[in-house]
Order: sequence, then structure tokens, then C-alpha cells
Amino acid sequence: MAAETPAESVQRLVVAITGATGAVYGVRLLEHLRAISQDGAGLETHLVLSDAAVLTLHQETGLSRKDVEALADVVHRNRDIGASIASGSFLSSGMIVAPCSMKTLAAVAHGLSDSLIARAADVVLKERRKLVLMVRETPLNLAHLRNMTAVTEMGGIVFPPLPSFYNKPASIGEMVDHTVARVLDLYGLPHTLAPRWGGLKNDDGA
Repeated sequence: MAAETPAESVQRLVVAITGATGAVYGVRLLEHLRAISQDGAGLETHLVLSDAAVLTLHQETGLSRKDVEALADVVHRNRDIGASIASGSFLSSGMIVAPCSMKTLAAVAHGLSDSLIARAADVVLKERRKLVLMVRETPLNLAHLRNMTAVTEMGGIVFPPLPSFYNKPASIGEMVDHTVARVLDLYGLPHTLAPRWGGLKNDDGA
């Protein structure tokens, strides 16, 4: 049998959820990725939850580990350093950490690989694939800023999930979906989650 090539394989995307506030971003991302897959896009999601993420998910969304894991195609334990996604030979389109805690950011910035989430992110960076970290913290101290700079210099994308208001969102859900839409755009994935910017309009409609 011929070796698997990127052109022949299903598009894979690694999703990690850590303990930072904003667990809903990870949940909505998984829900939309599943919808994209069901529309025939040939997408396979690989999920990793940190222990802190399970606590935050329950606190902020009322969802259990099993509820969230059911949204993914493949689930890995964060302590399983021998998982498929820990190797560069595992073909993927990249990885999204949604949300990304400052602890995880620091681990990625310093190449610690002390968990599967950190190792998988390190693999994505070394293989020159796309890594998006939806970092959540405020205010930021100098260590946070330097870690963001380090990840950016390594080719990662630091993507704080900040809401936009120009599209006049009517709910928190719309604000979350708009941010998730921007992340999906980075991977060239189709969606209809948020309207595209069409430019400013004058009062007279011109």
C-alpha cells in the first residue's frame, strides 16, 4: 500500500481546550467543525482537554468531559505523550488552542512539551504548520507579552478572542461565533457564521 500523502488524506485539525476562561470558544469551534465535516468537507478533529479545562467547562457551560469529547472525531488524553498527534509524521492542517491559558502559552513559548497539548503544539511549530493560540488573560504582565512574542517569532498566531461590535451583535453567542469565524478563516474552512465586512456606509447610504 502506498504511503499516505497530504493530498490523499482527510484534513485533520487538532483542537485543545485549556483551563482559561472562555471555554465556550472551544465548544463552539468543535460544533462548527463537526458541521463543516457533515457537509462533506472531509475534516477530522482530534481533541485534547486539560484537567483544568474540564473544571472550567463545567463552571462556565455546564458541560461534562463526555459532552465535549462527543463533539470530536478522535480524543486524546493530555498525559498521553505517545499519542499520534505527538509526532510530526501525523499529517494535519495544524492546531487551535481555544482558549489558551498563560501556562500553556508559556509551555509552548519555551518548548517544554510537558503535556500532550504542549507537545502537539511544538510539533505543529517544528513542522511549519499553522498554530493558533486563543490566549485569554487580562491585564497582561511582561512574561505574558514576551511569551506571545516568542510564539509569534516561531510562526504561531496569537489570537486573543476579543469581541467586535461593528456587526452589532445581538447576543453573546453571535460575538463568540464571529470570533470562531475568524479562526476558521485562517484555515480556509467554509462557514456562514458571521457577515463579511462590506465597508463603512455614509448616512445617505452612499
